[in-house]
Amino acid sequence: MTEKFPAINSTLSPNALGKLIQRKYGLSDKTECSIFRLAMNHLYMVHDDRDRYVFRVYTHNWRTKSEIEEELRLLLHLKEADRQVAFPIADQSNIFIQEIEAPEGIRFGVLFSYAKGIKTAKFSYQTSFLIGQALAKVHQSTENFGLMRISYDARNLLKNPVLRTKEFFSTNIDEIEFLENLSDFLTLKMENTDRQKMRYGAVHFDVWFDNLHIDNEKEVTFFDFDFCGNGYLCFDISYFLFQLFATNLNEEEYKEKADSFIKGYETVTEISKPEQDFLPFACLAIMTYYISVQCDRFDYWTNIFLNEDHLKRMVGNLKRWMAYNRIEIE
Repeated sequence: MTEKFPAINSTLSPNALGKLIQRKYGLSDKTECSIFRLAMNHLYMVHDDRDRYVFRVYTHNWRTKSEIEEELRLLLHLKEADRQVAFPIADQSNIFIQEIEAPEGIRFGVLFSYAKGIKTAKFSYQTSFLIGQALAKVHQSTENFGLMRISYDARNLLKNPVLRTKEFFSTNIDEIEFLENLSDFLTLKMENTDRQKMRYGAVHFDVWFDNLHIDNEKEVTFFDFDFCGNGYLCFDISYFLFQLFATNLNEEEYKEKADSFIKGYETVTEISKPEQDFLPFACLAIMTYYISVQCDRFDYWTNIFLNEDHLKRMVGNLKRWMAYNRIEIE
């Protein structure tokens, strides 16, 4: 007798998933489903004649159902405020979250609207201006909007992540020592910020070109709020600037796009002086956190890249940003 062997991360059949989506959401018999990306979560493209959707299947034990419900509550709040986001779609029974019995256990699935436009890292400074405007409008709706999810503070961004990264690599390499020193330095920075002048609320926490579409250089739509939580709104601004810096090696081009992004943002809402002062530091905390997330998800994600060389590259990017912004660990 063949033994049924347990799994930790399966890939659901796109054909079977397409039939489930067609039945649950009342789509036509022309519905087609195909794998788009197998990463932190699994994404499927769904075509129903001229209509397109994205179906996200969350990795088993990655997000609780209540965490996903909070993500969807935020997206529906933004949709109601007429912000440009890819929003969740309910099935014919008005259910947003599908529960799928996978070999490893229950996995959750959500159907999202398809964001108009294209994804590109090579956008103009004029488009950077529009991204800034669009993000500021999102922040207008998320300020003081609380989520029953993670709060991005020094403990969750720095202390615990550095311990996890150190445990994963289990060697006292220079990069770990750097992250430990950086964590102590940034913790003090966060403790000394003027919190009364720092806008706080629901943050996307992963705003970069990979999570937005640009339609005809006129409209920007954000998606993938999987890491949303509570934090300073300037976290999103800083992270976008860091990713812009990482994808624009010509520093003059970066500065032009960064300045345009900030100008676009401030046509909608002002960035306070304490927020401006914190921008160069905020993304360093976020990247420290994301290094630990990669370590945590090693068994579930493409992991061949996650080695000491990768850590050296990641830390190298942090040091390049610090040199550009003249940040020295005191």
